[in-house]
Amino acid sequence: MKIERLSQDKIRIFLTFDDLLERGIQKDDMWREIPKVHELFSEMMDQAYSELGFDASGPLAVEVFALPAQGMVVIVTRGKAESQHNEHTDPDEDSDEDVYEMEVTLEQSDVLMYAFRDFEDVISVSNHLFSAGLSEDGRLYNYKGNWILAFDPAGTEPAKTHAVIALLAEYGDATSVTKAVLEEYGKVIISAGAVREICTHFKP
Repeated sequence: MKIERLSQDKIRIFLTFDDLLERGIQKDDMWREIPKVHELFSEMMDQAYSELGFDASGPLAVEVFALPAQGMVVIVTRGKAESQHNEHTDPDEDSDEDVYEMEVTLEQSDVLMYAFRDFEDVISVSNHLFSAGLSEDGRLYNYKGNWILAFDPAGTEPAKTHAVIALLAEYGDATSVTKAVLEEYGKVIISAGAVREICTHFKP
């Protein structure tokens, strides 16, 4: 579980599928109201507080993005807390329970995102993808000192998608960054046909 602060009132949490399995949670469970998911959320908020000092009291907007073959990204935005906390203290209420006011948005993202520290690795993987006939497409971003290749595998046969993932994983690392974050905080280097463009201008 990795936690990163995006702004004073917003954090991003990356959960691998191993993180979920360790807690007995399946990917599809994140779409359901079950105690295990609430426990996971409480654990995430405790870790966010201890690591970043992020106080999760008050209303929270929670966005959950499922990423293919990588894990899940949870973006938590803290709203303005109401100044009526005393009215909510009920002596009969179970004080051991952490109660969060959450507005949850769930999205399934099929975008493949891989980060590379060196541009040489981007050149190498692009040439492999191109020569193997796996892809000519993709978008290239620069974000926090890393190069990020993003692919939309919609309509691609699963075997081909797995082959693309295998090559990307050989040279880079699956990243928890979402397309929305990249477009807001990163820099678009090549907006379409990145693999073809890179292979045209660079040789490994």
